[in-house]
Amino acid sequence: MFDRQKKGERAVLVLPHSRGGSDAAERAEEFVELVKSAGAQVLATISARVEAPNPRYYIGTGKAEEVAEAVRALEADLVLVDHLLTPVQERNLEKILSTRVVDRAGLILDIFAQRARSHEGKMEVELAQLKHLATRLVRGWTHLDAQRGGAIGNRGPGETQLETDRRLLAERVKMLSKRLEKVQTQRSQQRRARLRNTVPRVALVGYTNAGKSTLFNTLTQGEVYAADQLFATLDPTVRKLDDLSCGPAVLADTVGFIRELPHDLVAAFRGTLAEARDADLLLHVSDAADEERERLHQVVDGVLEEIGAGDVPQLHVMNKIDLAGGEPRIVRDAQGLPQQVWISAATGQGLDLLRQALGEVLGGERVQSELHLPLSAGRLHARLRAAGAIAQEAVDEAGWRLHIDAPRSVLVPLASGHGADIELLRGLLGSSDTLPDAP
Repeated sequence: MFDRQKKGERAVLVLPHSRGGSDAAERAEEFVELVKSAGAQVLATISARVEAPNPRYYIGTGKAEEVAEAVRALEADLVLVDHLLTPVQERNLEKILSTRVVDRAGLILDIFAQRARSHEGKMEVELAQLKHLATRLVRGWTHLDAQRGGAIGNRGPGETQLETDRRLLAERVKMLSKRLEKVQTQRSQQRRARLRNTVPRVALVGYTNAGKSTLFNTLTQGEVYAADQLFATLDPTVRKLDDLSCGPAVLADTVGFIRELPHDLVAAFRGTLAEARDADLLLHVSDAADEERERLHQVVDGVLEEIGAGDVPQLHVMNKIDLAGGEPRIVRDAQGLPQQVWISAATGQGLDLLRQALGEVLGGERVQSELHLPLSAGRLHARLRAAGAIAQEAVDEAGWRLHIDAPRSVLVPLASGHGADIELLRGLLGSSDTLPDAP
């Protein structure tokens, strides 16, 4: 046993890599940024080539001894390993190093615990932490495990204490899961309400520190915390987005993605990730100044596939052109549809082009026409108003005289059902294979 002091955050970093690993330098740089985001001071970084993981330490025995010497020489408080360790490997490393050892998952969990602000976010982080801790309870009670064959005086309470801790932990996990289910039910009801109102839903996704929160604040005049650090914001934030040619939309900011994001976190942050899965369009924000942006695109797409959002249409936003030296522009495909928009959220360059592209992608063909509705069509009138499709209106004893100005994509979902008023709307849209069948 050793004294796990909590006074310091002076860390030695261990960076495992394989012989054929081509992204070792990028991984190392990213891990250093993670450590700084957690508030730790980097004393030294030690590379460790790992071809076949050592089941005892993950790294080799000689490398473990080298790390131990560095810890003693630098008087480090903890060792951070850029890999997912098993509980046995973590415990064995702590024994040989005589200091705290935290793997990649534990580090990310610590950052999430610092950054969560909302009640839902805090519960999600605690749930992920408890699941991570469940397999590591034995570390804290090694001094109670000395039971040798039932000899008198050696029957310690260690096993009983572990069973008690596991029971309490399981009860807490169960309680948090129930609370999160209630919160997520409320969020799903809000999303269904937005769907009923046919307001397009847009979600910001991308690698962490790509500038999503800065872009969110700029587009919506919001006040989401934004900083030049990994995982600056975790909690999902939803705001109305105006000034689009297609009418209003709903914009959601989501947690940034990262390679090897722990599965417990992916499972826990259902509230945030559901905004991406249920969106009509994903704004995939990338750092235009990052030479590794194409590879990071693949990381983000992999996480989107994992959460069930791989089929949601994307509009790529190349951010930070003020650092990359590019010009604001829209890149279109062969059909003339926007595929990329080059902007700077910090300086405002290209934001008008981004709004234009959003209007084109979300709106498509725009319908501008007169529509006369009888007074009996109050429900359709209310839905048209909620969708923002009515530009002008007048009412008399015959009903409503409406001037419709809205994207076709907004009007088509309203044209389902039976009744003379629905037939009037379907006639306004014209015959098309995209019109919903009347149930």
